[in-house]
Amino acid sequence: MVKVKSEPIDQDASVVSVANVSVKEEDSYDDKLKYVNSISQPMASRKMAKKCYKLIKKAMKHKTFLRNGLKDVQTRLRKGETGICIFAGDVTPIDIMCHLPAVCEEKGIPYAYTPSRADLGAAMGVKRGTVALLVREHQDYKDLYDELKEDFSGLNVPV
Repeated sequence: MVKVKSEPIDQDASVVSVANVSVKEEDSYDDKLKYVNSISQPMASRKMAKKCYKLIKKAMKHKTFLRNGLKDVQTRLRKGETGICIFAGDVTPIDIMCHLPAVCEEKGIPYAYTPSRADLGAAMGVKRGTVALLVREHQDYKDLYDELKEDFSGLNVPV
């Protein structure tokens, strides 16, 4: 078991020491971009990432409208579910999920990357980060869903 201790530096951020490694919490969007993989394209802008997190929070309220995790998203895409995909950009090793954008393009599903998998997990309301999410359309968040789908479609440039 690893001991975690938290020391406040200032009012906005704190440093967490895990196994003698200090990580600054509440990093800014630009700081998180330093840790993304080279294949993480198209990257959602700061504003679009916030919209993604808002959509995830709304989708969590409906049982089968949010698929999370690499295996579940992969299975659902293969079975023909549609929606929008949101991937984390800081996944290591990248080999575990580098095929998913190609699958999305093949099936016509819009997708984008966000800088941090921890933020995706936090948007779902859990402490553990997630690599991939598939959000299906629902009446309660249709406007936000359609807006993001249009934004994602504008980002994805066919090769």
